[in-house]
Amino acid sequence: MSILENIPKPQHEASLKVAKLLKSSGGRALLVGGCVRDGLLGIPAKDIDMEVYGLDADAVEAALKPHFRLDTVGRAFGVFILKGLDIDLALPRRESRIGPKHTDFKVEGDPTMSPREAASRRDFTVNAISYDPLTGEQLDPYDGAADLQARRLRHVSEAFSEDPLRVLRGMQFIARFDLTPAPGTIELCRQLSPEHLPMERLWEEWKKLILKGHQIGDGLRFLKACGWLQYFPELKALDGCAQDPKWHPEGDVWVHTLHCLDAYAAQRTGDEWEDLIVGLAVLCHDLGKPETTYTDEDGRIRSPRHDVLGVPVAQRFLERLTRQKKIFEEVLPLVEQHMRPLALYRDGAGDSAIRRLAARVKRIDRLVRVAHADTYGRPPIQPEGFPEGQWLLDKTAELAIQDNAPKPILLGRHLIDLGIKPGPHFSKLLDRAYEAQLDGAFTDVEQGRDYLKTLVQEIF
Repeated sequence: MSILENIPKPQHEASLKVAKLLKSSGGRALLVGGCVRDGLLGIPAKDIDMEVYGLDADAVEAALKPHFRLDTVGRAFGVFILKGLDIDLALPRRESRIGPKHTDFKVEGDPTMSPREAASRRDFTVNAISYDPLTGEQLDPYDGAADLQARRLRHVSEAFSEDPLRVLRGMQFIARFDLTPAPGTIELCRQLSPEHLPMERLWEEWKKLILKGHQIGDGLRFLKACGWLQYFPELKALDGCAQDPKWHPEGDVWVHTLHCLDAYAAQRTGDEWEDLIVGLAVLCHDLGKPETTYTDEDGRIRSPRHDVLGVPVAQRFLERLTRQKKIFEEVLPLVEQHMRPLALYRDGAGDSAIRRLAARVKRIDRLVRVAHADTYGRPPIQPEGFPEGQWLLDKTAELAIQDNAPKPILLGRHLIDLGIKPGPHFSKLLDRAYEAQLDGAFTDVEQGRDYLKTLVQEIF
């Protein structure tokens, strides 16, 4: 099957046009990297990368500018973007490290470089395959296609060590494509450290793991094999943290977490934000266990309040990856409340408790997904079902709060209608009113007004 068959028609046609235009100018344009790898796997490609040989930046721009809208911001590095087409073009580049940081590289475009030499700078052999869209020729100097068929992840050359981020790229590739790392690649990764990598680059690889990984557990096992858990101590602490075998026959908290992530991956919805929040919550849900686990006098292993006490631990972990306040606001409540669905179901909880839970986590449907992953992450236990999840979803559907927190019925204008002047007391009154609403004291504005009158008389 042609690589082009897995490329959307607009990019397919544009890449052919680019190749023809550059060939007529004396150059050669090849498809490279992920779009070739995905094409060989039969996966539709989204982002298209092309590498141009035999032409300098001026010649490339002159050939393409009359036919495409070019973004030339990266021109100094030999990089062009075809606007509206998700196609990046680059001249082969020589990079030499001049310092320890990820930015400490000297980059020079070299149109005379051969495809083989350019491929030697890539990270893994499966990403070092090129494809000529005009002739159908596949250039594979490092046997990436064979590695892909064998589901093997192998570094291309010793140049791999120039960018430690490649360890995390390996993590997410393993999870996405069901690859097994070569021993030599693991050994090389063990010599690297993320010390000088910026948080933003770490975050992008973890996002891909959570959003695209099918076997997330395998990706994290690779991270452990590379000795990189030491750089994420909250995860490292899970490894070897014992659990009661009655409830967790699968092993320690680390093993459980990996199974939970695989269970989550099997139930992704395709909504990237929702999947990201839920996936991160699953990753973090038991981070409180290492600090709370002990063996009682009966020999049972217990982790009291690990859900609540795990919140600051989860925050420390997330702060290694991102500064996004919204991530903390939406993930941490799910960590704190991940055991509540089962507890409320067993207690036959009423509407008030369910409303309060929805107010705390914002979306009950997210919490149900986290609890589902927790339940199904305990092989060889095969749960007969997940009744607490459906029960909670049914209850919240009745209350119209399945995918949102209960909205306050009473607002500041209702206080003003009662003749109360705005001031610091406003928020206290509205907080009291919201608590009463969650308890079911009123269900509409008219009832709420009556409640407010009584509350105002009580306070004033």
